Amino acid sequence: MLVRFAAVGLVGMSVLEIGLYLAECSLHHEPIQVFHGVLLFVPFVAGIVIFVKARAVAEWISNTFDI
Repeated sequence: MLVRFAAVGLVGMSVLEIGLYLAECSLHHEPIQVFHGVLLFVPFVAGIVIFVKARAVAEWISNTFDI
């Protein structure tokens, strides 16, 4: 559950950051820089991947910290 929460947090943060960046560009009448947009999109993709592989990631974390 914690892994899924972290994944949803990454997705939410990324959506918020992209929205704020688009609003800032619109407010200042600046063109949208593709490279900056792609960098803001990376946490979104990471969150989706972690959410899809949540069970495997949780087992890996459990095995890593298991003594």
